[in-house]
Amino acid sequence: MASSETQPGRTGTADLAGLEAGLDALETKEAAERLPVGRILVTKVLPPIVAIGLVLAIWQLVYVAEVQPDYLLPSPLDVGDEFAEMWRQGTLFEYIWTSVSRGILGFLIAVTVGTPLGLVVARVKLVRAAIGPVLTGLQSLPSIAWVPAAIIWFGLTNGTIYAVVLLGAVPSIANGIVSGVDQIPPLYLRAGRMLGARGLTSVRHVLLPAALPGYLAGLKQGWAFSWRSLMAAELIVQSPSLGTGLGQLMEGFRTMQNMSGVLATIILILVVGVAIDLLFFSPLERRVLRSRGLLARVA
Repeated sequence: MASSETQPGRTGTADLAGLEAGLDALETKEAAERLPVGRILVTKVLPPIVAIGLVLAIWQLVYVAEVQPDYLLPSPLDVGDEFAEMWRQGTLFEYIWTSVSRGILGFLIAVTVGTPLGLVVARVKLVRAAIGPVLTGLQSLPSIAWVPAAIIWFGLTNGTIYAVVLLGAVPSIANGIVSGVDQIPPLYLRAGRMLGARGLTSVRHVLLPAALPGYLAGLKQGWAFSWRSLMAAELIVQSPSLGTGLGQLMEGFRTMQNMSGVLATIILILVVGVAIDLLFFSPLERRVLRSRGLLARVA
């Protein structure tokens, strides 16, 4: 009798163990699969190269067709000569680093301000009702609109540039974390409270980890706003004491009516923005999504 009563329990345990083993095998097989180098080259590397080649070919054809005079639309080779000249003078990386260092510092300050602000807005209903719409409005406001006011407040200094960067990036970062917190299942928060997570402990161990995908999206967008705001500020804020960033370089070329230099600077701004995303934000995003089993869904 005892043997017949315990047999169903043993069968259920065996079935559960078999199910777990099967799931582990599926996960192990999926994790063990690696794309061959040739497929990576075809699917990841080749498409951008082909796209760039098509853009250059169309550009060259338009130049040869003389749709615009060459002083208004220079050829790709003319723009390449501007890069070569900056390289020979040793100023290319100096221009890039001046802007990148400003952008990184402004972005880090924006993260320091925007993260706690977003948490407060997300968790305190009164604060959300008071400044939530303001954050959304500030995010939609063009950053260049802040430049005249910042010049009046801080003069032609780095303070003006950083103020414009902060006003452009902080609302995006704050709204990103608000969106991430709003998507947290209430069960997580209740479970955290049951385990004794309160105050900063809850923020560190429950809110931020659970809101990480949305927060990361806000950080990515915040960097984009930081970079755009920086370029807007550098285009207008000109002073010998500030050095020469990419925005100031482009304005200098514009003053000299050097269209090749203007286009070369635009390409540099684009390349730096793409490089920051590929080297930092995209790997971080893949790591977070992979850790949560969401990478295959995104792909």
